This record gives sequence, structure tokens and C-alpha cells, in this order.
Amino acid sequence: TMLILTCPAQLQRLEGALRRSLPLALPVHGAVMNINRGNPGEFEVVKKGGSGEGIGVLGSRCPPPPLTALSPGLQEEVAKVSQAIADTKGVELEVSEYYTYLHPDPSTMPELDPSVRVGSLSPSHVDLLNETWPYGGNSRSRRYLAELLRCFPNLCLQDGAGQPLSWCLTDHFGTGAHGYTLPAHRRRGHMQAVMVLAARRAQARGFLSFGHTATGNRPMQRLQEELGHQRLPGLCRFVLHNPGLGRAGP
Repeated sequence: TMLILTCPAQLQRLEGALRRSLPLALPVHGAVMNINRGNPGEFEVVKKGGSGEGIGVLGSRCPPPPLTALSPGLQEEVAKVSQAIADTKGVELEVSEYYTYLHPDPSTMPELDPSVRVGSLSPSHVDLLNETWPYGGNSRSRRYLAELLRCFPNLCLQDGAGQPLSWCLTDHFGTGAHGYTLPAHRRRGHMQAVMVLAARRAQARGFLSFGHTATGNRPMQRLQEELGHQRLPGLCRFVLHNPGLGRAGP
């Protein structure tokens, strides 16, 4: 049987148990923290089994994102099994591998130039995000990004006219996500400033500062290492559902 956990005391105990299982439980821990702080993503926690120890599993009542993250530390066999099941059902999957980086103490990160113009993205920026996100470009990804803008913290650096130059979002799992700098404004330290600000704000909210970086994105890996992030062992695998269908959509 699957039991939905709704009791605040149970959810607080689950958060504590997951914290003791870090860093393996990073994404689930972040999601439970969000649930215990107003549940902006409308997640549910279900427990497998009746009495005794169960397994915390997360489900969302909102429209699902266009991709699923398989947590760092999960065996490679999980991705293989997912692919095998998809093949039998005629579902197209695309698996991408990412490193997970965690910063142990954002308070030690470098100070920023006080003249940096910091703001927030608004719902009006969703089309810009959808155009620049590697998994974007379709209506499903647009709905997902709009939900992140509506429900979770984000920040951006702005030009003199208040337009975003570089930004980072936060997802349902407390992950720093969708970091991007407009091509015309790169190599000016904007992403470093965004990462420092995002990490400090996450720490101020009681969240850990972590994110996923593509295995081939060496510049971003170097930047995170220079800022003191630690790369966790293993890989995080993102599974894109029906990638051809999504990219062909409006």
C-alpha cells in the first residue's frame, strides 16, 4: 500500500532523516524542505508499506516537467532499466549525464562588487527562458519554466535598463537550475556573481547550495571548483521524455 504523508510532524521527521542521508538524498531532501515550507510546487510524499520502515517517494499534482532527474549515486542500471521499459512501450527517451556540485559553506564565497545590479525574473521572461534552455523550445517546457518562475526563488543580473543579462532559477528539489548568460555578455564574471548570490540566498533560507553540470561543460565545472563547490561521486542522469516530440512542438 502507498500512504500519503500529510502530518506535519511526520514530514519534519522525514526531513531530518533525509538530512542524515546527505548528500545521496540531496534532491529528495530539497523537495521535502519545500513541502515543509508552504509546498509551493504542490508535491505529495508517499510512503511505501503500511507499518515499519518505508521509502519516501515524491509525486506532484502539477503538470510534470519535461524531464526526470535520477539522483546522483543511483546505479547506472536504473537508467538502463528505464530505457528498456520505454522501449517496450514505444516511448522515446534521451538520457544525459551530469555531475552534481555541492558547496559546503556559501558564507566563504568571495565578496561581490556592490555595484552589481541584482533583480528577479518575472513571468514576462518565460519566453526568453524557453528559448535559451537546452530542453526548452516547446509548450510543455514553457509551462514548466513558468511554474518555476511562479513558485520558486530566482535571481538575475540586470543591465541599466533593468533587462536580465544572466540568471539562475531554483526547481522543485531546491536545485540551482537553468543558469544562463546571454552570449553578448559572457566572460565578464556575471555567472560567478549569480552563483555566489544564489548560494548565499539558499543558505539564508536553510537550503543547501547544489546543482547539476553537464559532463562536457568544463568551463562551468572550473568555475564551480574555483568557488569552492565539491563534485560528488557518481553521475546524475536526466531523462528527457519523448525528446523528438517535444522539440517539434509549438
